[in-house]
Amino acid sequence: MAITPIGPRVLIKPYKQEEKTKGGIYIPDSAKEKKKQGEVIAVGTFEDGKELPIKPGDIILYGGYSQEEIEFDKEDYVIVEFKNVVAKLN
Repeated sequence: MAITPIGPRVLIKPYKQEEKTKGGIYIPDSAKEKKKQGEVIAVGTFEDGKELPIKPGDIILYGGYSQEEIEFDKEDYVIVEFKNVVAKLN
């Protein structure tokens, strides 16, 4: 089974955040700020059927508050709308 986003949405595997600071202080989950960077796993299409300008394997920065966090095969993923993709890292 695989996850395929419907419409102009992107399935992202977010990068894990560091558990401690450079000085060695551990950060509790309640104080962590979620990183908005991750790897594209799957993409949908625009409503007219055209492909999105990103592809699986791309590293992107994303923003927005309307994201769907899911767990699949014991891995955490995020689905965001394409309009919330800010940049593609080269």
